[in-house]
Amino acid sequence: MDQIKIGKFLQELRKEKGMTQEQLADKMGVARRTVSRWETGNNMPDLDILIELSDLYNVDLRELLDGERKSEEMNQEMEETVLKVAEYSNAEKERTARVVMGFFILGIIALVINCAMSFMDVGDTFWTGFIRGMTTGIALGSMILGILYLSGAMAKMRAFKMRLIGRQK
Repeated sequence: MDQIKIGKFLQELRKEKGMTQEQLADKMGVARRTVSRWETGNNMPDLDILIELSDLYNVDLRELLDGERKSEEMNQEMEETVLKVAEYSNAEKERTARVVMGFFILGIIALVINCAMSFMDVGDTFWTGFIRGMTTGIALGSMILGILYLSGAMAKMRAFKMRLIGRQK
């Protein structure tokens, strides 16, 4: 923590408010000499006074402790970056949800076909056995896929895959 930098920042904020050291000292209930020591970096205000100063000057407490204002442009850029990452993440989740929904619908169709074949009492041929096995497998696979998606395991597997791909590059 750079006390001199903080002191200069406190002085700058006081002057922006059009106050003298005497006026600030009266407002904070301290001696003028104490304000002078803050502004030269010889002493630091107590925490309760720092909080009052941040309210008085309309700055964040972190900005007081850093001795500088945070750039609005920097905050705007950070916000835009976070929004872009969130949009990308949401788009990825929506795409995955659509794929899982497609497999879910395919599994229901396969299950209906399997049940219909059982109720229709079709003969046992190679093709009916193949279709029954295929529809059972599709239905079971879509259920497993749904469980993986809902439990979050699919997202973890995807993240693991991306880490592996990243290491190969």
